[in-house]
Amino acid sequence: MANQPEHECQNCKRLQAKVAQLEALVAELLERIAKLEKNSANSHKPPSSDIVKPKRDKPQHGQKRCRGAQPGHKRVERTPFSQDEIDVTVSHTLHDGCPKCGGALLPTTQDARVLLQQIELAPKPVIITEHRAPIYWCSHCREHHWAQAPKQIRRAGLTGPRMKAFVACLKGAFHVSYSNVQEVLQDVLGVHVSRGHLTDIIKQTSVALDSTYTELLDALPKETPLNIDETGHKDCGNKLWTWCFRAADYTLFKIDESRGSKVLLDVLGKEFDGVLGCDYFSAYRKYMKDVGCQVQFCLAHLIRDVKFLIKLGGPGRKYGKRLLLRLRRLFGVFHCRERMRPDQFRHALERQRKGIMHVATHPPPIKEAENIAERFRRHGASYLRFITTPGIEPTNNLAEQALRFVVLQRRMTQGTRGVSGRSWCERIWTVVATCRQQKRSIYTYLHSALQAHFTGQPAPSLLPY
Repeated sequence: MANQPEHECQNCKRLQAKVAQLEALVAELLERIAKLEKNSANSHKPPSSDIVKPKRDKPQHGQKRCRGAQPGHKRVERTPFSQDEIDVTVSHTLHDGCPKCGGALLPTTQDARVLLQQIELAPKPVIITEHRAPIYWCSHCREHHWAQAPKQIRRAGLTGPRMKAFVACLKGAFHVSYSNVQEVLQDVLGVHVSRGHLTDIIKQTSVALDSTYTELLDALPKETPLNIDETGHKDCGNKLWTWCFRAADYTLFKIDESRGSKVLLDVLGKEFDGVLGCDYFSAYRKYMKDVGCQVQFCLAHLIRDVKFLIKLGGPGRKYGKRLLLRLRRLFGVFHCRERMRPDQFRHALERQRKGIMHVATHPPPIKEAENIAERFRRHGASYLRFITTPGIEPTNNLAEQALRFVVLQRRMTQGTRGVSGRSWCERIWTVVATCRQQKRSIYTYLHSALQAHFTGQPAPSLLPY
């Protein structure tokens, strides 16, 4: 009996060691599960990587919303065409008297009632022009002579600027393959064009857009703010990178072999004095350190990391929830700025900034939480710069949205095959994104650029000034 307490004490120690071992195993398994369940909502993975998306929570109040327009929504109707846009007018008359009583009808001076405006394709939507030159005989030199077609006609070749702009639109803006472009031209327009000529059209369009691309590239170092992001690109099986630079009025894409800060130095130079909107990737931090420019790190990326920390469980769960709550309060203030006076708005943002910094810099002793805390200790001002700098967005969504078009193109075409293909992609992506950003017609701009190219003129500028 004397040895019983000592025996029980040893059993307690063994059980405590076993419990500690099991707790460590559970923590390790939870971490593995959290990493396996990473998706675009709690990590930097793209949405396309979500093979099976989690089901959305059902609405707690009211019945399930029906499809289509909702009760109370304002009806939206198409704006009618103006008289200048109408090509043909058809009048429908009454010949057999009054449709109600059969009486005689007398014309009035009132304007005719518009019954319907209808859009239709012409029976033959293309014009085929044959350029001829009479042959003359010179009795002095004893030779035949004839006039030449104008230079712009000869440079255009088989297809004119509008047709080339249409093909470039299909290929570059709407992700249509060469085979499908051929089919559209054959079935809709009734014209057969070889694949080789379609390739020549793309090359000509790329050359026509060279001055536009160079002008925007030269203007980038003067822009502020400037949102930047990058994504992968394949060229003949080699891994390259597509960089997206989104300014306030235009967007530029650049394909490069490097994903490092060298690209930023080449494009923006060492004297860049604007504010970069970007994620926490090391290239941006190195450029910020080397050049000394200001940066707004993306808060959306940070929120995903915080959500992953919550999913890990353990001591970091409470820390992540407190930090996420503070960030939500910050965005709540940011979205209410129109209902607040400027001084109230600045004071509310500053109060939330102090609360975030206090929570973020006091983490529990786990690696993932310490990493987030270290970010705020080093770059807390760069995460919250939008609070003190007007016109800065707290996220990098602008650049990420611009890159979606490129990602779709990459998935459908599987990349490029050489320098000319990369140049075409850089220029057409830049024109497509910028025209959409400026609410301009892509087709109209491509037609103007090609027409200018064939007459030896530079393409119209896409700069707003």
